[in-house]
Amino acid sequence: MMDRVEAANELAFRVGFSGHGGHLRVEPLYSVERGDAVNTLPDFVSPPAFVKETKESIKNHIEEKYLHPRLDTDQFSAEKAGRQWDFDWFARVKMPLEPSLPRSVVVPVWELPFRRQEKDSEKGVWEVKSVEVDVTEQMYGDQDSGILPRMVGPPKDFLRGSLNIRPFRPGGLEDSQSSERVVPDGVSDGSWVQEVLKGGPAQTVPPSFKRGLDLGDLTPYPQTWNVYKDQNLLDSVSDSNSGELSIQFDDLFNKAWEEDTFSELERDAGSESPKAASEADAQTETNKINVASKETETELSVLDEILSSAKTGMLSQEEVTHSRDKQKQKEGWAITGDNEGIADRFYELVPDMAMEFPFELDRFQKEAIYYLEKGESVFVAAHTSAGKTVVAEYAFALATKHCTRAVYTAPIKTISNQKYRDFCGKFDVGLLTGDVSIRPEASCLIMTTEILRSMLYRGADIIRDIEWVIFDEVHYVNDVERGVVWEEVIIMLPRHINFVLLSATVPNTVEFADWIGRTKQKEIRVTGTTKRPVPLEHCLFYSGELYKVCENEMFIPRGVKDAKDTHKKKNSSSVTAGPKPLTGSSGHQDGNRSQKHENHSRGKQNKHSSSKHLGNSSGTWQYDGSQKNGNLRRSATSNWLLLINKLSKKSLLPVVVFCFSKNYCDKCADTLIGTDLTSSSEKSEIRVFCDKAFSRLKGSDRNLPQVLRVQSLLRRGIGVHHAGLLPIVKEVVEMLFCRGVIKVLFSTETFAMGVNAPARTVVFDALRKFDGKEFRQLLPGEYTQMAGRAGRRGLDKIGTVIIMCRDEIPDESDLRRTIVGSATRLESQFRLTYIMILHLLRVEELKVEDMLKRSFAEFHSQKKLPEKQQLLMLKRAQPIKTVECIKGEPAIEEYYEMYSEAEEYNSKISEAVMQSPHAQQFLNPGRVVVVKSEKGIDNLLGVVLKGPSSTNRQYIVLVIKPEILSREQSLVSGDKKSSELSQGYFMAPKSKRGLEDEYYSMVTSRKGSGAIKIDLPYHGNAVGVGYEVRGFDNKEFLCICHSKIKIDQVRLLEDGSKTAFSQTVQQLLDLKSDGNKYPPALDPIKDLKLKDAEVVEMYYKWASLLQKMSMNKCHGCVKLEEHMKLAREIKKHKEDLKVLEFEMSDEALKQMPDFQGRIDVLKTIGCIDDELVVQIKGRVACEMNSGEELICTEFLFENQLDDLEPEEAVAIMSAFVFQQKNTSAPSLTPKLAMAKQRLYETAIRLGELQNHYNLQIDPEEYARENLKFGLVEVVYEWAKGTAFAEICELSDVPEGLIVRTIVRLDETCREFKNAAVIMGNSALYKKMETASNSIKRDIVFAASLYITGL
Repeated sequence: MMDRVEAANELAFRVGFSGHGGHLRVEPLYSVERGDAVNTLPDFVSPPAFVKETKESIKNHIEEKYLHPRLDTDQFSAEKAGRQWDFDWFARVKMPLEPSLPRSVVVPVWELPFRRQEKDSEKGVWEVKSVEVDVTEQMYGDQDSGILPRMVGPPKDFLRGSLNIRPFRPGGLEDSQSSERVVPDGVSDGSWVQEVLKGGPAQTVPPSFKRGLDLGDLTPYPQTWNVYKDQNLLDSVSDSNSGELSIQFDDLFNKAWEEDTFSELERDAGSESPKAASEADAQTETNKINVASKETETELSVLDEILSSAKTGMLSQEEVTHSRDKQKQKEGWAITGDNEGIADRFYELVPDMAMEFPFELDRFQKEAIYYLEKGESVFVAAHTSAGKTVVAEYAFALATKHCTRAVYTAPIKTISNQKYRDFCGKFDVGLLTGDVSIRPEASCLIMTTEILRSMLYRGADIIRDIEWVIFDEVHYVNDVERGVVWEEVIIMLPRHINFVLLSATVPNTVEFADWIGRTKQKEIRVTGTTKRPVPLEHCLFYSGELYKVCENEMFIPRGVKDAKDTHKKKNSSSVTAGPKPLTGSSGHQDGNRSQKHENHSRGKQNKHSSSKHLGNSSGTWQYDGSQKNGNLRRSATSNWLLLINKLSKKSLLPVVVFCFSKNYCDKCADTLIGTDLTSSSEKSEIRVFCDKAFSRLKGSDRNLPQVLRVQSLLRRGIGVHHAGLLPIVKEVVEMLFCRGVIKVLFSTETFAMGVNAPARTVVFDALRKFDGKEFRQLLPGEYTQMAGRAGRRGLDKIGTVIIMCRDEIPDESDLRRTIVGSATRLESQFRLTYIMILHLLRVEELKVEDMLKRSFAEFHSQKKLPEKQQLLMLKRAQPIKTVECIKGEPAIEEYYEMYSEAEEYNSKISEAVMQSPHAQQFLNPGRVVVVKSEKGIDNLLGVVLKGPSSTNRQYIVLVIKPEILSREQSLVSGDKKSSELSQGYFMAPKSKRGLEDEYYSMVTSRKGSGAIKIDLPYHGNAVGVGYEVRGFDNKEFLCICHSKIKIDQVRLLEDGSKTAFSQTVQQLLDLKSDGNKYPPALDPIKDLKLKDAEVVEMYYKWASLLQKMSMNKCHGCVKLEEHMKLAREIKKHKEDLKVLEFEMSDEALKQMPDFQGRIDVLKTIGCIDDELVVQIKGRVACEMNSGEELICTEFLFENQLDDLEPEEAVAIMSAFVFQQKNTSAPSLTPKLAMAKQRLYETAIRLGELQNHYNLQIDPEEYARENLKFGLVEVVYEWAKGTAFAEICELSDVPEGLIVRTIVRLDETCREFKNAAVIMGNSALYKKMETASNSIKRDIVFAASLYITGL
């Protein structure tokens, strides 16, 4: 405080600082009292500037200013009341900065006692080693939802995530290699603790520290341990079982043996055995005299160390055995059948339900709710309208009760919008689709599966709060285009999220649930029902009558027979009346045959179909000649009138008629011109509803031809529903049908998938459809899905399904297969995409190989990995046999390799060479050949003695064998004279030779009979080698040699002359004298006249291999057969190991070659570098979800939008999202035409690049499939401000597809804006913002009736 200050009239005051804020304070001071109180009063007494501060005042000030929330007066002023502001509460949150986490930590390493290297010190203390490991390997489980090590992202990315945020760790990856090192070895099993208790050195120095605590000398803790079979049966253990409880030394060394350290143990134990023996003796003596020795208490013997290690080993082995038994019990992660008593005691098991239902739950619903209450995942398989949504609602209720979130995913946008309307009154619901975001902060979110996939890849923090994810229509995983999204989402979901899977009945429900359970490492409870809530009856409609063919899932052949009999009678009666307009094909087949070309038949002039254009609308009625065409029109109209009158009389309305063409739905509705099915009150209801729904459209849009036409149909109780309708028109039709005022609805099959609107009757116009590639029969699953719309629960006792028959009756086998056949199995449609690869490469912890392994396609192969691992360990443990060669270093493996390769070549060329006519010409007597031995392990040199004849179709060949025949083998040959000789053969002196032994010319002058008089096979010895004569087929010839020798056929085959055989063998041996074992083979081109270049090349390689084999020292070895068997076993063992190792490796994955090719493509275009690090180009590609990511990315980086105006840019971008193939050619400006050509060339270049890296992609087809320019002109005019009615006249594309394309185009503009931010291209950002605003108007972006209500 300052000193007293005198003021005028003696007004005293003081100045100082006070208060919690340090305010400048001026406080008046009362003057000194005087005798005259009145005169002593100052002229003016100022009030205090501030109230005196107290503890309470300071506390109130802090609470008022900092602790009480206040709205921003600028944003929430009175004059701004009523306006809606985009206020982001998360952006106001100030997140406290936390220190960054270490990337790695240092942990100690446990070593077995016999492996330790002790210090050269007096105490000989074991020095603990340390290693540096990744921190994520030590934080087991924290990667999923905890704040460590994954940090919370910025508040603005809470919902959608960002490419800068790391995704959550997918559940089920805990079994990877990193999780095995969560705790250092020796800690989890208590090895270090046991060592300290037994007097071992305590580890007092932390890893990477030089000094630690000094605990002094530790005294061992006395302990004993026993092994019992069962603790509960301790008292009942008998002496007879004591042998089972004893510890064997084999058990002690079991762990060391498993770790492949037995050799080290033996070496160390051998070096310390004297010490161990002395310590053991000393211990024995100490026990005898009962003298406690401190030295023996503080030192562990080697045996104690082994026992400690062995005990640990046995415990580990016991745990391994237990885990294996547990794994066997977990053979199936899908659990079925364990549901007894749940439905009967449901209200006891679940006394406090999260939500009450106004009706009694079915058995499968109770079971599913019970498992949800237990926090388990469920798979519910039931027919359409069976009540699967009850399970989804209960999951929402549980999330609300637990203050968590639940996500409902649907395959199509229509289901999402409808579910939002259904759940809005019950739960706190939000909606997230590509173009709509309503209440994203809600606890129950409804979204498309693509949105959830994007949130998972981009690491949205909202994933932390999700407890349940509900997959509706899971059987949609079979969809070729989008089925992969379901698999991606299932694999990427973190482990804290539970599943609720809702599906139609499919044959492999358990298999699919088992895959999910094995992938996520959690049990999946499978429940459901095959019982329909409303039974169905199936009928054929022919000639105005109904013929029942199936009831209660039982096929009735009688109905088909009756219909065919009626068909025959009608045809026989019409034969005399004249030829039929259409013969030989059914109406439904003809009707669908034209669907493939429906877009061509829909020109600009007849876009809005009506009854006057009916003649050229469908192949069912199209026929040459106007008179006949009119007859067909009248016939088709009469068919529908007959059916509707029949159904009306039997009270089977409303009815849904499924047609498989958008155009055909319109034509069928237009045929019922004079049909009126509504009452006056229903007409009034329809008119009021339509006026209210279409009032949100501006005047020109209300008068669109489609809107007016549909309203006229609706007033008569007739509706159409297909993708070509405007979204608001489709919603009006759906809502009116649910109200029951539409009696007949012509629809495509999307109505069965997307709308929960059952009817009394379902009619199939045909049982064949065009699936985009070909016409085919309806699959049983497709038929069941659509037929399931028949029968309204609580209103109808039986649902009726009718199949239209016009000119012929379907075959009974086709009907049986379609109606009661097995539904389509759930099959994987998993495929690699570039955006998937880039997202996974962004994160080091997630690998593309992990995604491939966990796909449904790899389920069965991955399921067998544990068995293959055990088999691999067994094969590695098998002792490898060795070959003991008598000639030095073994060369049998080299010989076997050549032999195997020669066999492979021989199998490829033998038929081409030996069966050729030129080869047959050379196979005459005297030709030297190489043939296979009987045992197939050696090649023998021989000579042809006789060709095939009428009595013997084989070649008679003499071959040289490497071994000399024994006496017993010679006796078997039947030659008595040769049997008298010893194993050796001698030549008698010339004076003592017989006549036949005299020298003679090689060709005898005596003419033989041609008969073979020696017994085949004929064996003998000559010139120190053995030989054999037997028959060979031409396929057994390995090689035809160029050499030819002279033989005496008569003396060899008729007389069996030893001299003739000796001289023939000698000639064969002479051919080897030049160093080659075999004479050169015939030239394949000059001699054999072969013309196939590939065969000729293989022939040369094969002949070369034969020569190399003949030069090998193993050739002709007496142990060749034995060693070849060993070589074959060794080779097979190595191959089995390689096969098992390959099957267990990532390279064995089916899509691994495709992955390698795509990686090379991404490297080439610069999305990733050589180290697989994602570059800026790759980050831009990650933003591209609407179109093909490579084309969009190259389109942006080539700056193809720079010279285009926003309207032109958004027009050319429509090629990325438009999907219809066949359209009328647009009329483009020169600038747009040039941009189109430039974009098309980019796509061709990318297609050629992918084809270069062995991806199965045709560049032309790749460009056509991903770029469709049919709506460029339409979008260009729409962006310029042209009315919707006018742009519809520019193309033959239906109005609904135009709206859908423009809506998706707005999403593409947002993606391009995000890409512009990454690229730093502000001009592109502004251009995309302008383009988005130019197309976002009027009927195209009219709000959904499901969302806004009426």
